[in-house]
Amino acid sequence: MKTLTRLTTALLATTLFAMPLSAAELKIGLQSDADVLDPAQSRTFVGRIVYTAMCDKLVDVTPELKIVPQLATSWTWSDDGKVLTMELRDGVKFQDETEFNADAVVYTINRNMTLDVSRRKSELSSIDKVEATGPLEVTFTLKQPDATLLAQLSDRAGMMVSPKAAEELGANFGEHPVCAGPFKFAERVQQDRIVLEKFADYWDADNVFIDKVTYLPIPDTTVRLANLRSGDLDMIERLAASDAQSVKDDPNLAYEAVVNIGNMGIYVNVGNGAKADSPMGKDKRLRQAFSLAIDRDALMNIVYEGTAVAGNQPFPPSSPWYDKDLPVPARDIAKAKELMKEAGVETVDVEMQIPNNPVAQQMMQIVQSMVAEAGFNVSLKSTEFATLLSEQTAGNYELSRSDWSGRVDPDGNIHQFVTCNGGINDTHYCNPKVDELLNAARSTNDEAVRKEKYDAAQVILDDDLPIIYMGHQSWIWALNKKITGFVPSPDGMIRVVGMKKED
Repeated sequence: MKTLTRLTTALLATTLFAMPLSAAELKIGLQSDADVLDPAQSRTFVGRIVYTAMCDKLVDVTPELKIVPQLATSWTWSDDGKVLTMELRDGVKFQDETEFNADAVVYTINRNMTLDVSRRKSELSSIDKVEATGPLEVTFTLKQPDATLLAQLSDRAGMMVSPKAAEELGANFGEHPVCAGPFKFAERVQQDRIVLEKFADYWDADNVFIDKVTYLPIPDTTVRLANLRSGDLDMIERLAASDAQSVKDDPNLAYEAVVNIGNMGIYVNVGNGAKADSPMGKDKRLRQAFSLAIDRDALMNIVYEGTAVAGNQPFPPSSPWYDKDLPVPARDIAKAKELMKEAGVETVDVEMQIPNNPVAQQMMQIVQSMVAEAGFNVSLKSTEFATLLSEQTAGNYELSRSDWSGRVDPDGNIHQFVTCNGGINDTHYCNPKVDELLNAARSTNDEAVRKEKYDAAQVILDDDLPIIYMGHQSWIWALNKKITGFVPSPDGMIRVVGMKKED
């Protein structure tokens, strides 16, 4: 009998140990789907959210917007500002178990600079060469001093990819990305889900408490919140401002918000293909009239219930980089009509593509109504956000409503959008004087000189208006209270390392 009891106990123990423990899955509702999952090629904000869990960078950014170590542990600049030397973290592996080292950094940076479809070229254009000067030391030699480089390396340009996987997949790397982050790619179904799984050999694995992260694109903010409340989601980003109070009042949910560093704008096709041959594309007076017909303060209060601020520049009015000599213009329908008359028209028909999420749609319907009073007949074309960006790139638009999530360094909010060869200059605006000023601003670490250059460029851009800025919103998140460890940041990212999900 004792033998039978011991055998039964042993079998029971074996069965229990064989049973898998409950895996902690974090399900995050995104406002839109990501585009290609290749740091060299992608451009969407939600793509950056996914990368934050999948692709570590050379450096990261704190909630106070300070540059801190990640895959690089320290760095030094030469006295002339033209050589950056970085010491790299030891013992790091890519998710295909290959080794992260200086050669991998050199490969990734060169890939970002030379891949035909790379969008990182303008971000890294100051680099003359990058070399492995030791197994865990890499040296960047610059063509000229570049005050923006560390900030660029804190984003997609600094996300390290496996040379082995990148060589095998080439431009198709986004189909199965391999990075050095805490979670590895598992599955993607377009417009449905992106699934990542915990990478056991992550260098900081002791601080990873989630086993699986699933990102689900749900453009409708009401549906996104309903899924959170029902338990089908654990967290949502970009909660609608109109739902903020109800989330605060919900005992099962937590509310987090922070003013962002990005902007909301209307992009005008001034030189990108056949659709630039339009009244708005050809005559800056019409763009000025359109801008003057918008009541930005009313727009922010109606749509964002006071959680957003009006703006007319790439930087919010609270930013030290904002040019206070060019304040947010008051709505002036009479002046708008006067400008239209000078342009020889009384009415203008124009099509604007907009994202297919309810908040953006509401916002642009209000803009449509406002500018109609000046004589603009705007037709709205709603589309999925990744498609909208693709159409912008291709020049298949007259006006396009798009957000920019913002960057730590001011250069990241302006240079690549309006310089002649900017990586995401979808308007194809080109003014050599603007290029001269913005190139000079990124070549010095003297903040006073940089401010002077940005202000001078902004005077020109405020007159030409290839992008009509409207304001700056807050990032707002809602979470199930079982989720802990989330730290809100002005860059809008969701850093899963350190987060936990209670049973």
